[in-house]
Amino acid sequence: MNDVARSAGVSLKTVSRVVNGESTVDPALAARVRAAVAMLGYRPNLGATMLRRNDRRTRTIGLLLEDVSNPFSAAVHRAVEDEARARGVHVLTGSLDDDPVRERDLAGAFARRHADGLIVAPTAPDQGYLARELQPDIPVVFVDRPAAGYRGDTVLATNRSGTAQAVRHLIAHGHRRIAFLADAPRIATSRSRRLGYRDAMRDAGLPVCEAVEPGRGVQAATPALLTLEDPPTALFTAQNLITIGAVRALRRLGLHRRVALVGFDDFPLADLLDPPVTVVAQDPAAMGRAAARALFERIDGHTAEPREISIPTMLIPRGSGELRPTGSW
Repeated sequence: MNDVARSAGVSLKTVSRVVNGESTVDPALAARVRAAVAMLGYRPNLGATMLRRNDRRTRTIGLLLEDVSNPFSAAVHRAVEDEARARGVHVLTGSLDDDPVRERDLAGAFARRHADGLIVAPTAPDQGYLARELQPDIPVVFVDRPAAGYRGDTVLATNRSGTAQAVRHLIAHGHRRIAFLADAPRIATSRSRRLGYRDAMRDAGLPVCEAVEPGRGVQAATPALLTLEDPPTALFTAQNLITIGAVRALRRLGLHRRVALVGFDDFPLADLLDPPVTVVAQDPAAMGRAAARALFERIDGHTAEPREISIPTMLIPRGSGELRPTGSW
């Protein structure tokens, strides 16, 4: 910074103010400082900056998602990043792959890098480890799934009611044998969606059909369901990657226009398939924005009791969920 100050012909304090993004510096002086920074290739030392700042903040947050390549996680990530960028904050991101060990490792890694807060889509059965990994003043917000063993603001979609609405939609189109395909039962969203499925089936006096074994590929499970003695005439798939697998299986069996399908989560090109796929759409961008805003409120000193923020889902009829039962095949 001394080199930059000498090159620009300004004081060290002026360089510090420009580097830290203060808007009160004379524009001509700021331009000279930025030109000197570019010429000298100066980069701030974030560790030293943190030690000098009164609030000890690093202007970084950690974001732990299931899989950043998944369209849902990608949309959450982008929304968080946009909220953070508007505040001059950078986002450190990692994929958890439903691996509890990976969740703990990444949370610890971001804590050691002094992230100002974390947004986590929990995978581990218990988040109590965060009390050991994080300083008491580091806030955590949970998104998409609730936490266990650690208190924090939580942003959730209306998983149970959204699923019940979708299953009732299938029932309204004449279906009485509706199968449910889901993630492993240990995942909280899977459990909530299963409860919504059971709510709708129970209210209609219909038997449940949950034939997917944890860890079994959906493209193998779907043919197994459809070769039962009394096969389902409709499928409800509880996650977008499961929906894609079911679409592939139905097309391979030539049943994509005979077996109705509704999936939880939208996905790219769902409206262009044959038939277009009816979905219960979450709003991952709204969930990401809500989680980021809640985290920044906590970073800024908000101390109220943790709250649960619900983001509504929406049923989008497109064709696959409106197919009527055609009997046996």
